[in-house]
Amino acid sequence: MHSVRAARTVLASFGHKVSTAGRGTSAALSKALSAFAPRHPAQVIVLGFAGAIAAGTGLLMLPVSKAGVGGATFLEAFFTATSSVCVTGLITVDTPVFWTGFGQVVILMLIQIGGFGVMSFGALLGVLMARRLGLKSRLSAAAETKSHGFGDVRRVLLGVLGISVTVETALAVILAARFMAGYGQSLGEAVWHGIFHSVSSFNNAGFALYSNNLMGFVADPWICLPIAAAVIIGGIGFPVLFELGRQYRRPVHWSMNTKLVLVGTATLLVGGTVFLTAVEWANPATLGGLHPAERVLAGFFQSVITRTAGFNSIDIAQMNPVSWLGMDILMFIGGGPAGTAGGLKITTFAVLFFILHTELQGGTAVNIFGKRLSRAVHRQAITVVLLALALVTGSTMFLMLITDFGQDQILFEVISAFATVGLSTGITAALPPEGQFVLILLMFVGRLGPVTLGAALALRERPILYEYPKERPLIG
Repeated sequence: MHSVRAARTVLASFGHKVSTAGRGTSAALSKALSAFAPRHPAQVIVLGFAGAIAAGTGLLMLPVSKAGVGGATFLEAFFTATSSVCVTGLITVDTPVFWTGFGQVVILMLIQIGGFGVMSFGALLGVLMARRLGLKSRLSAAAETKSHGFGDVRRVLLGVLGISVTVETALAVILAARFMAGYGQSLGEAVWHGIFHSVSSFNNAGFALYSNNLMGFVADPWICLPIAAAVIIGGIGFPVLFELGRQYRRPVHWSMNTKLVLVGTATLLVGGTVFLTAVEWANPATLGGLHPAERVLAGFFQSVITRTAGFNSIDIAQMNPVSWLGMDILMFIGGGPAGTAGGLKITTFAVLFFILHTELQGGTAVNIFGKRLSRAVHRQAITVVLLALALVTGSTMFLMLITDFGQDQILFEVISAFATVGLSTGITAALPPEGQFVLILLMFVGRLGPVTLGAALALRERPILYEYPKERPLIG
């Protein structure tokens, strides 16, 4: 009897130890897995985009995606998938010739996912920020925008989807009709070209199904103007579209963000059109061979495209280097936040402009449209711009070391990739593999960097319970 009891005691003790060890192992495993789980919204969006690029690369490497024998190389598929998901438009292979219909459908899907994902995250960021704020701050934000905020996540996503489908469908119908009536395309070909270019336009991707992009339509307003309109709509950002839909008749009630985006967009469109048209007016390789009205149309179209998308109706490689430099500035600024446009956003540079204006005027507070700008926004804008300048400068210097191309061409290519514009002077495919990997990194960081960094800076904000003594170093 004693031996039986002793055996039971030993078994019970052993079972307890096994159970304890199992729980300990499970807890340790859970802890280890949780260490790799994303803890910040910025991490979630980065991983999501990386996953989409990986899936797109795998699909584009399939033999069915490439015309001819065999499949695309890893670098060809990886570059194209990154350019598609990041809605850039830079290419190393000729899209209509190199890729089959299946490959083009994959590219189209990646563009749509990339564009919708960025817009959704930008809108959701506003919701996340509002929920993190206290009741007083939320009421203040609602009073400033004269609304109840962005609303629930479901309504925001449905709103983004509704705008995307509406604009893309309308543009696809217009383009398909024009392709059939004006260029003799069959119904199926016209519809496919209309859908592809409408999605590419609204999402500011710049992919085209023509080897010379849109140069064959340089004088056709029925092609250029609808595409330009879709690019502008997608580029001003969903928050602006959402607010205009509610209060388009009451501009006095528009938020600071909406006013900055609309005024900045109009200013850059007019300024860019005048600049490019004037510089290229007599250039026989670009605008010089067109009629005056066609020159203005081409200048306007390229001004619209330069800030956001990667289409081109004239030969970028034949443009004046002065035009390249001006386009560098337009690409770097980009479009509106929380949209499909690239660049560092109009609002970022508008904030810097008003900071400069206030400093030159000797003011102490930055006031924009009758509202005082938060000092935290000052630091965020300066941080984003300085980091972007460092990345662009470093990448340009590296490419200058490993290639023989001129600085103006390399700088144009680097800014185009970072700003996810997609315009090129024609050197992308000629870059060595390590140079193309640099452009891939620039496209990824440029598409997600400003958004994720803005989220990180906004969500990391916390009250400081102490301050150091002030001291002013000598400036200038």
